[in-house]
Amino acid sequence: MFRAKKLAAPVALLVAALLIPLRGNSAEEVLTNAADILALTPDHASQSITVSISGVVTAAEPNWGGRYFVQDASAGVFVNNVVGEAPVPGDLVAVTGVSMAGGYAPCIDRPHWKKLGTAPLPAVKVPSIEKFMEGTVDSQRIEMSGIVRTAFTNYDRLGVQLVAGGYRFRAYSPIPPGINPQTLVGARVRVRGTAGVSFNPLLRHFLTIVIYAPSVSDFSVEEPSVANPFQDPLTDLNGIAQYHNGPSASGRIHVKGVVAFQRPGEDLFLQDAKGGLQVKSQEAASFAPGDVIEAVGFPGVQNFLPVLEDAVFRKTSEPKAVVKPFTVPEAELQAGLHNARFITLKGILLNRLTKGVKSRVSGLTSPRTVLVLQDDTNFVFTAERQGVEEESDLTSLPVGSIVEVSGICLLQSAEDAKTKSIQLLVPSANNIRILSKPSWLTQHFLMVLGIAFLVIVIGSTWIVMVLRRNSALRLLIHERELDRKELQKAHDTLEWRVKERTRQLKIQITARKESDLQSKAILSERTRLAKELHDTIEQTMTGVTLQLNAVAKLLQQNPDSAGHHLGLARSMVRSSRVDLRRSIWDLRSRELEQFDLPTALLISGNQIADGANIRIEVEKKGVVRPLPEIIEENILRVGQEAITNTVKHSGATHLTLELEFSPENVFLTIKDNGNGFTPDNCLGPNEGHFGLLGMSERAKRLGGTISITSAPGMGTTIRVEIPISETAAIKPTNDDAPTTEETGYEEDIPNTDSCR
Repeated sequence: MFRAKKLAAPVALLVAALLIPLRGNSAEEVLTNAADILALTPDHASQSITVSISGVVTAAEPNWGGRYFVQDASAGVFVNNVVGEAPVPGDLVAVTGVSMAGGYAPCIDRPHWKKLGTAPLPAVKVPSIEKFMEGTVDSQRIEMSGIVRTAFTNYDRLGVQLVAGGYRFRAYSPIPPGINPQTLVGARVRVRGTAGVSFNPLLRHFLTIVIYAPSVSDFSVEEPSVANPFQDPLTDLNGIAQYHNGPSASGRIHVKGVVAFQRPGEDLFLQDAKGGLQVKSQEAASFAPGDVIEAVGFPGVQNFLPVLEDAVFRKTSEPKAVVKPFTVPEAELQAGLHNARFITLKGILLNRLTKGVKSRVSGLTSPRTVLVLQDDTNFVFTAERQGVEEESDLTSLPVGSIVEVSGICLLQSAEDAKTKSIQLLVPSANNIRILSKPSWLTQHFLMVLGIAFLVIVIGSTWIVMVLRRNSALRLLIHERELDRKELQKAHDTLEWRVKERTRQLKIQITARKESDLQSKAILSERTRLAKELHDTIEQTMTGVTLQLNAVAKLLQQNPDSAGHHLGLARSMVRSSRVDLRRSIWDLRSRELEQFDLPTALLISGNQIADGANIRIEVEKKGVVRPLPEIIEENILRVGQEAITNTVKHSGATHLTLELEFSPENVFLTIKDNGNGFTPDNCLGPNEGHFGLLGMSERAKRLGGTISITSAPGMGTTIRVEIPISETAAIKPTNDDAPTTEETGYEEDIPNTDSCR
């Protein structure tokens, strides 16, 4: 099976003239050159897209069953022609068919071809060996050279295995007349032909490249091989990878040694006085242990150790030698010495495996026994014996025995020459000797293990029974605990409901008290308003009328005296304006219905201080939240009273109101930078000043406290604390006690040091 990639051809003009136009007005997709076919993905190519190309046939081997490669001006592609006669290289053909995913690259399936004539084969490309081995030159005409390692005939074709730059590949061509394929081994040849890929069809993986030369002229010998490579000087077995002053004439190495072990068709192992060597060859010649032979092959490296590859053998006339195993130190094996040498090792048998293995040469299946052993240094190695029949001596070896094994040492080394693993190839069962058998306990380990297992099963059963009983007991305890928790939950619920009902009753009682207080407050407010209107506005208007009458009388006779009365009237109007503003504030619908408490304080302060050149700020601490209506109302009135006193008496330019919310209390702090006063010597109700008294009474009514801190020239700080817990009792005041509302407005005393 072969698949196509890009190719080049010198017949572009002929191909262009002979293209068969299939597109026309059809909506079906048609591919008209090889490059478009190769550009398809496997999924797209498997959709059987119509193909119509013309090109030159570049390869069509006799054993392909009609398949062939064709190349046009863009590339080359493989044609899976399995029915009918195939064209021959050099035919100019028109091919129609459908696309196919192929096992490696897209190709043409179900083809129909027609010969249009003949044409020269496309010119070849000469890729680098690295590019060549990437598989990207598949289906192209190329030219490569290399050293022949093996040569053979297949049908009427000559097949050679070549090596170039350390890479192996194959080439096929017609057999040149009068040539012996074995004379090509070691020769440098040049091959021109079409590159095909050997691949894994399940994985679509590239394996190697094969070149198909269509004619004898495409296969040429550049450097012939040496007629008799056995004439080259002999090299010690351990010297094939050592430095040589100049290569041999044939490019191969000539060695001689005693056969220690052979796997026919695969390899054999030679020994001499200095070491051993693995010699790989596909020759079917068989040798017995002790035969002295000569071998000629190509030096190579496997697992960082030297081997002789593609070797040919010649038996010498020397008598057979006795092959004895060598006992070598473990440290030398660890250092990478004695590879391919016949040695003896001792170890404890850890495991024994036997399975059937199919021979790559004969195709027959034979038993292979692998022993896993451990030496005195705890290094684990294997010993492998493959025989025609199963050998009872090996299969009956008791695990735990101390065994002495003689065999060919195969090392696996790393790049630093340190040994990674050791494998012994055992020639026969006689090369395995039991030094000591394991103890009775070791031999009967399985029986002891079975008894122990039985004891464990019985013990586990008893434990499971106990665990089940304990589980049932834990379940019962858990149920009792759940019942207790449910009972406790019911008790807690009942207690909570009692507390909640008590709280609700207290709230209802408090609400009733608040309602009573509000009724009293309304009555008191009506009384206060009546007094205020009578004592302030009405009296002021009366005084203003009298002063204006006096002004009217004196205006012509005594203007100076009239101006005095006019000033008194103006002062009365100003005082009345202040009192009227305060009354309006008291009569307005509740500010707190429109704003929260901090905002209401700020708006009230700005309105009271309008025109007084005082900057007012309200600061908040804690989480601002709604409070009971009576608390918010009284705090607002305390703040208004304090702001009014500050405007009238302090001469301050800055006033700060700080409102602080805590879980159980609310604090209002009023601080100004005015003249200050001495709290102990301030004017009080006896002198007609009821502001501070009114604020104190409001605080006490709500169960709170008020503190005043001031000194002359140091400003004044008033701090009010009101409890806001739902259980806080509201303390009513004596109805007869004088308040600001009941006594009317205070006398306007501008900017003095006296208290408010």
